Amino acid sequence: MRRRIVAGNWKMNGSKDLSEKLVGDVRSEAVSLDNGVEVVIIPPAIYIGDVVKQAQGAVSVGVQNVGRWQSGAYTGEISPGMAKDSGCRYVLVGHSERRQLFGESDEMVAEKVSLVVASGLNAIVCVGETLEERESGQAEAVVAGQVRTGLSSVSQGEWQSIVVAYEPVWAIGTGKTATSDDAQAMHAAIRSVLKDMGAPAEEISLLYGGSVKSDNAAALFSEPDVDGGLIGGASLVAKEFMSICRSFPTGA
Repeated sequence: MRRRIVAGNWKMNGSKDLSEKLVGDVRSEAVSLDNGVEVVIIPPAIYIGDVVKQAQGAVSVGVQNVGRWQSGAYTGEISPGMAKDSGCRYVLVGHSERRQLFGESDEMVAEKVSLVVASGLNAIVCVGETLEERESGQAEAVVAGQVRTGLSSVSQGEWQSIVVAYEPVWAIGTGKTATSDDAQAMHAAIRSVLKDMGAPAEEISLLYGGSVKSDNAAALFSEPDVDGGLIGGASLVAKEFMSICRSFPTGA
């Protein structure tokens, strides 16, 4: 059965005070969730230790990025093994900001996915099209290419460690959100690509990201192929973030 996941990506935001207060508030509410949602917080790497301490096992923790190596002379990089050693369970790979600002290619994403999975971590692999690509009718082809190449290194026994997050680039931090129908259509297309790749497509969680808030989460999460969300700005406010987590109906 697919996991329901709501992951909060803090991006380059946070402080020790925020880690203590926000994570404490999220933890206190997460323990009472009865809708099967796994709550994940993905802070800047420097605060992982603080977040793990506050999460107390009730909230999963992730890292926003890792390098393509497990060790070596790569100043400033963090390896998947280090992330696991620090208490992380998840790794974001291929976020659009990494692709656009730091030049990460689909091939680099595939390298990172391979290392992440080999380290015993779960990879949340981000895919999504730009507004220009959507308006030119290329959205599904672009996303399919990102999925095929970015997950090309995954072997048959590793798919349980893969989560795919669809984040249309034009909806990240803009206040614009794909309609629930748009999200469902792309998620269904992604699941079809995964099936063509020989993956157990019906068992892989697909998350939607891009200006998700408490007032649109329920509609998005009600779609059959949307298994949760990758949340940006709204994850920095405990009340809003937990309201999104509660947007799934109770039960399995």
